[in-house]
Amino acid sequence: MTIDHDQLIRSVQKTLPKEDTLDHISTLFKILGDKTRAKILYALFQSELRVYDIVSVLEMSQSSISHQLRVLKQAKLVKSRKEGKEVYYSLADNHVINIFSQVIAHVNEH
Repeated sequence: MTIDHDQLIRSVQKTLPKEDTLDHISTLFKILGDKTRAKILYALFQSELRVYDIVSVLEMSQSSISHQLRVLKQAKLVKSRKEGKEVYYSLADNHVINIFSQVIAHVNEH
C-alpha cells in the first residue's frame, strides 16, 4: 500500500487546533509543570482540603500555598467552597481528576 504523504500532511494539518486553543494547552502544561502545584494537585486528588491542611501536608507557608491555589483556580484546575469561615479546595471536575490520574498512571508505568 502506497501512502500519499502530501494528503496525509494536509489531513493532519486540518485537525490542528486554533492558535488560541494551543496557547491554552501550553499554559495548562506550564501550570502543571510546577512541582509545588503538582504537590497541591496530588494532595487534592486524595481529598478535599482546607488551605491550612495543605500547608500542613506540604510543610510550606500559607502565603505560598494561597498564591499557588489562586493560580490553579484561575486555570480552572481547582475549585473552592466555603463552609462557615473555612474554605475547602478540591479538583475542579472529572476532567482534572482524569488528567491527573492518567499522569500518575503514566509516571508509575516506568
